[in-house]
Amino acid sequence: MSLGDDGYGSGGDQHVTRTRLPEGEVDPYAPPRRGAGRGGRAGRSSSRSLMTVVGVVVLLIAAIAFANRDGGSGSDGTDAGGDTGKGPRSEATAPSGVKPVDGKTGGIASGFAHTEQGAQSAAANFAVALGGDGMFKASSRHAIVDATHTPEAAAGLKGDLDKAYSADFLKNVGLQPDGSAPKGLTFVSRSVPVGSKTTAYTNDAATVEVWCTGLVGLAGEGSTKPVAQTWFTVTEKLSWVNDDWKIVSSSQKQGPTPVGGDNRASTADEISNAVSGYGGFTYAR
Repeated sequence: MSLGDDGYGSGGDQHVTRTRLPEGEVDPYAPPRRGAGRGGRAGRSSSRSLMTVVGVVVLLIAAIAFANRDGGSGSDGTDAGGDTGKGPRSEATAPSGVKPVDGKTGGIASGFAHTEQGAQSAAANFAVALGGDGMFKASSRHAIVDATHTPEAAAGLKGDLDKAYSADFLKNVGLQPDGSAPKGLTFVSRSVPVGSKTTAYTNDAATVEVWCTGLVGLAGEGSTKPVAQTWFTVTEKLSWVNDDWKIVSSSQKQGPTPVGGDNRASTADEISNAVSGYGGFTYAR
């Protein structure tokens, strides 16, 4: 794969999303050192869920599992291109060469291309927005839902979400009734797309799966809900509305989840500083 002057590949598969990193970043696709893992850390990374909320928000299920865990810190299917039975091509992770969108609505990327690639880009960006800490406060949550969903879907969803993000739920997560973190602690909720694929596409509708890893928890000394990692796949049904892609409905399932590595867990201060010091990305193919 060759790279153009703007850092994008000159060719590649149209069914996999990649993050465009700022210049000077270390290549995140270099072969990682694989550790044997540790039983204790595997136990900390597991979560126990007492209830399930389907089709509401990207990280809500993960947050529910996080809130209800006791102790610890912690598809098959072919793509729309019809490439079956041949295995992944060598350029499967290559970007398309199309630059990220420039527009934003309420701080969320908008103005996606009226193409399959544009639908994947929209789905990845929406996964980031719906998995952020803004979803835990009513005012910002309503704005995010309006910016990512069709008007019809947003109208009913906001009320359902207000019920889901109840005072009891926020308390279980470790937050105040208004969604803010206790004094001295930093609440972390981030969704990071790893890849995406289109499972259905027409001129005005698309279904996109986004495989994500997420972070959720409270960082700081004395936290009883330390930041933990989750893995999940979000399925978004999109519609072309008012010259842009918007969500009609979405659902989520756990995994695929890789084997945990043997990295040393960072201190509470290191996690807090990372959350405040590292911003997110705009995702595009």
